[in-house]
Amino acid sequence: MAHRILARFGAAQPFDPTNRYTTSWILPPLTLAIFRIILSIYAFTTTFFILAWEGLHERHLENRLYNSYFTHLTYWGLGFYFLFSSLHTFRYALAGASWLQKWPVTLQIAHAVFYTTIVTFPILVTAVFWAVIYSGVWFSDDFGAWINTSQHTLNTVFAAFEIFFTRTSPPPLAHLPMLVMILALYLALAYLTHATQGFYPYPFLDPNNGSGKLAAYILGILVAACVIYGVVWVIIWVRRWITETKLGMHGKFAKNRNIGDEEMVEMRMDHIK
Repeated sequence: MAHRILARFGAAQPFDPTNRYTTSWILPPLTLAIFRIILSIYAFTTTFFILAWEGLHERHLENRLYNSYFTHLTYWGLGFYFLFSSLHTFRYALAGASWLQKWPVTLQIAHAVFYTTIVTFPILVTAVFWAVIYSGVWFSDDFGAWINTSQHTLNTVFAAFEIFFTRTSPPPLAHLPMLVMILALYLALAYLTHATQGFYPYPFLDPNNGSGKLAAYILGILVAACVIYGVVWVIIWVRRWITETKLGMHGKFAKNRNIGDEEMVEMRMDHIK
C-alpha cells in the first residue's frame, strides 16, 4: 500500500533508479549540470539586481512587497530548482549516483512536486501576464523591458529546457491537486498583503471590480493551470516516446554509474512500451 501511494506521488522506491532527474536524452550529465547552474545563476542575478536597483532608486515599497507577487515567487523557485538540480546532476556526473536517491522519502516527494511546479507555473505566469496584465504598450525604459522579458518570457524558456531536454517522466496526476493547493495558498497571501499593506499584488484580485469578475479571473487561472499541466504532461510523454521508443535514445549516462536490477527492469519495460 505504501509503495503504491509513493508511486502515485512520483517517489516509488528505489527512487529514480535510472536517474531521470539528473540525465538528458541528448546532453551528457556534466553538460546538463552546467546548463542548469547557468540558469540558476541568471535567475538569482536577475532577482538580486532588481532588489538592488529598486533599493538604490529608493523604491522601498516595491522592495518590501517583492515577495507578494506570484511572478517573483515562481522566479525564486526557478533559481532554487536549478541550483539543487545542478548540484544533484554534478554529483551524478562525477560519482555515478545523485544525492537525491539517498534523501528521505519526504524530500524525494518534495523534489518531484518541485519539478512539476517548475514546468507548469512559469508558463502560467507568462500566459497571465501577456494575456491579462500587459497593457499592450512596450516598456519605456531598458530596465523595465529587461526585467519583464526575464521574468515573463525567459521563465517559460527555462521551463521548456526541463521539459524538452531532460529524461523526466510525465508528472503524476497526484501532483495536480498540490498545484491547486499552492495557487490557493498564494491567493491567501495576496489578500493577506492587502490586509496588512492595503495593496493588491494584481489589480484583478480587487473585489471592488465586481465579485463576478473576480470569480471569473480566479476560475480562469485555475482552469489555465490545469490545462497547462495537461499539455506539459502530453509533451513530456511524446518527448519520451519519440526519443526513447522511436529513436532509441535512452539517455546520456555517467560512465561510472551503478546499474542496479531496478534500472535494468525499467529499461526493459520502457523498451516494451
